[in-house]
Amino acid sequence: MKTESSNDVTRILVVGGGYVGMYTALRLQRKLKQELQQGTVEVIVVDPEPYMTYQPFLPEAAAGSISPRHVVVPLRRVLPQCKVVIGEVTALDHTDRRATITTLAAEESGNGAIEVEYDEVVLAPGSVSRTLPVPGLADVGIGFKTVEEAIGLRNHVLGQLDIASSTRDPAVRDAALTFVFVGGGYAGVEALAELEDMARYAVRYYHNIQPEDMKWILVEATDRILPEVGPDMGRYAVRELRARNIDVRLETRLDSCEKRVAQLSDGSRFPTRTLVWTAGVKPHPILAATGLPLNAHGRLKCTPALQVDGVEHAWSAGDAAEVPDLTAPAPAKPDEPRAVCAPNAQHALRQAKVLAENIAAAVRGGPIRDYEHKYVGSVASLGLHKGVAHVYGRKLKGYPAWFMHRAYHLSRVPTFNRKARVLAEWTLAGLFKREIVSLGSLENPRAEFELAAGTGRHNEAS
Repeated sequence: MKTESSNDVTRILVVGGGYVGMYTALRLQRKLKQELQQGTVEVIVVDPEPYMTYQPFLPEAAAGSISPRHVVVPLRRVLPQCKVVIGEVTALDHTDRRATITTLAAEESGNGAIEVEYDEVVLAPGSVSRTLPVPGLADVGIGFKTVEEAIGLRNHVLGQLDIASSTRDPAVRDAALTFVFVGGGYAGVEALAELEDMARYAVRYYHNIQPEDMKWILVEATDRILPEVGPDMGRYAVRELRARNIDVRLETRLDSCEKRVAQLSDGSRFPTRTLVWTAGVKPHPILAATGLPLNAHGRLKCTPALQVDGVEHAWSAGDAAEVPDLTAPAPAKPDEPRAVCAPNAQHALRQAKVLAENIAAAVRGGPIRDYEHKYVGSVASLGLHKGVAHVYGRKLKGYPAWFMHRAYHLSRVPTFNRKARVLAEWTLAGLFKREIVSLGSLENPRAEFELAAGTGRHNEAS
């Protein structure tokens, strides 16, 4: 199946529906409203999922503070003037300006993929988990990048409490109550802190489990955690976590996790049924298949105007792009590389705005501008009513930092609908007790029916 690009229609293909992809398309809807209504411009957004995940809320979704459906933003609802294609770009020939897209329908019918011709392309496929060749990791590791992983981890942690409560085997009990998180960045620290908070609250309903029975272990290969909030706040975060009986291991690596035993580089061994891997991300593999210029880390080399360096009609931002930081001091020597923007949400949201305005200018024949934003700092949650922040040179900790964390992300989550729903859930959570329910069966909804229809526990003699 082919989708041809008419000479009378300018087609903009947006690869990815995450931060950059969705916000760019949203901005294009506003900037090119007249052209979209007249049919002279067409915006196509391609993503494997029909929604954008607001990842800063994943730890709170895992802890049950926010409903999972409020962590995601439906693409078709917020992008009514765009064509949303649920599929994955598997090949891109920018010379002919043609992309090959594999959709669910193509997989079911076997008719092949869709070929889409475009005039401008935005490459924003995001990133994927960066794994290392650690023995056993692929078999037992749990990621933390999607809402499905967040809810699955919540169900898993509560399920381990049930196992520990119902067994008389001390080895099984200890393994069930040992939770190992690898990676001391935002995802690892916030996920561990929120889930530890939730589990500490949950064990009050178990007659034979005490909070001190649980082992929570954070493994970080460098000498500090949360580098984005600065060394002082990073050290405070370590002290705060250790005060909650969380074992923080700095300058330590995971060497093996075979047979459900976490073997660390300092010689420690922890039998565990929970190993969460949050040790960094890497660019999406599709970038390597585009033939466009990449840096040593696999990200697209871009100009300050967010164009792919040396390539016309190709744009990128966010995790996929290496964008020069114009606010950073110039290199001391001419041959030294210029500083680049960190691949985080703060830059991605602002880059998407400039990117959309530049594409609109290119479509209309106007001037484009460079992206320039001075990094203002970071905030991180350490569980309910606890946090750290380093913003505009000011350092905050405890409740003020936690409040700033919530206020900032509430202001950034897209659509008034989502803001109102999240705020309502936070308000209700402050008035009532936590909901501590494991719905692990949601991950395999046909299991009960298969048991009844087959040879399971509900099988009846004929």
